[in-house]
Amino acid sequence: MGTPEFAAERAQMLRDIAAHTYITQEAIGRVALSERVLAAMAEVPRHAFVPAEIRAYAYADQPLPLGYGKTISQPFIVALMTELLELTESDRVLEIGTGLGYQAAVLAALARKVYSAELIEELAHQAAVRLDEAGAKGVEIRVGNGYHGWPEHAPFDKIIATTAPQLVPPPLLAQLKPGGRMVIPAGLAESQKLMLVQKDAGGRIAMREILPVRFSQLDGEPEL
Repeated sequence: MGTPEFAAERAQMLRDIAAHTYITQEAIGRVALSERVLAAMAEVPRHAFVPAEIRAYAYADQPLPLGYGKTISQPFIVALMTELLELTESDRVLEIGTGLGYQAAVLAALARKVYSAELIEELAHQAAVRLDEAGAKGVEIRVGNGYHGWPEHAPFDKIIATTAPQLVPPPLLAQLKPGGRMVIPAGLAESQKLMLVQKDAGGRIAMREILPVRFSQLDGEPEL
């Protein structure tokens, strides 16, 4: 997938990720991200997954608008969430919130299969085109409410959400395999936290707050 285009910007993005990782090491529990994750971030052409009018800013370490009130997360957050999943080449991953497909492309570089749910049909269509053009393999996209996961393909080794519910959805907890990991932002709009959810071999759930974050709210979440 990698291209020489934006090579300097991509190199700067990796330096920014390293700097943010160092600054937040106490919260995230590591001083550097794995070589596998950094290699995927270097390989996937982020500029292919943003609107054409903001391509020049694709590698800036900040969120960018995708339209429809949605954003693509800053590279550090994409890298951190991917790192926390601890992906293996045999993993089947569920993603909630496809956007234009960037996070799915990073996941696909590290896992066997990615199932991605996107509520907005136009975004899902654009993501499929962009993933194909970028050469990303093993991603299946469904238009639908990600709150309910994707029961037809459950259980999943890993689950990631790029949009924030107020509470971690019970359907996603149920669709996570024993021994699996989920990374998800959750909380009210002004007080979201990035959560690491782990399910042990006996099915018990443990949750840990990682960092304060700010994501688009999950559409389709039932009212509390």
